[in-house]
Amino acid sequence: MVPGNKQMDIKEILEFLPHRYPFILVDRILDVEIGDNIVGLKNVTINEPFFVGHFPGEPVMPGVLIMEGMAQVGGTLAYLTAHEDFAGKLIYFAGLDGVRFRQKVIPGDQLIMKLKILKRKGKIFKMEGKAYVDDNLVAEAVLMASFG
Repeated sequence: MVPGNKQMDIKEILEFLPHRYPFILVDRILDVEIGDNIVGLKNVTINEPFFVGHFPGEPVMPGVLIMEGMAQVGGTLAYLTAHEDFAGKLIYFAGLDGVRFRQKVIPGDQLIMKLKILKRKGKIFKMEGKAYVDDNLVAEAVLMASFG
């Protein structure tokens, strides 16, 4: 990511995250303030492999995948914030607290994931995460990540 550039496309995201299809759950970073907050976007489409079984005739994005998408956006923020300290290290999802699902996410939705760093202690990041569709809060949690 070029300093001063507040957006990232999928190619830039894949430079930081080890995830690949079908498990990459962020398509674009819309805004980032390194060391503070980030906004990511996931286009939810009917051809996602999980919709085959969740649920036939009533496709709903699994809540655990919404949390994983938020974790990937948060992981991107952690890498951008601390990449010099942890270059070449993987970042791991370390915990979730206060998870709430407010509304279902369905094909055709654009999932906007907003994360803010609450605390950093060494290799561990704690972030507040909120996910929205059309400005409606659909999920929220406090997420923790740790560099390996």
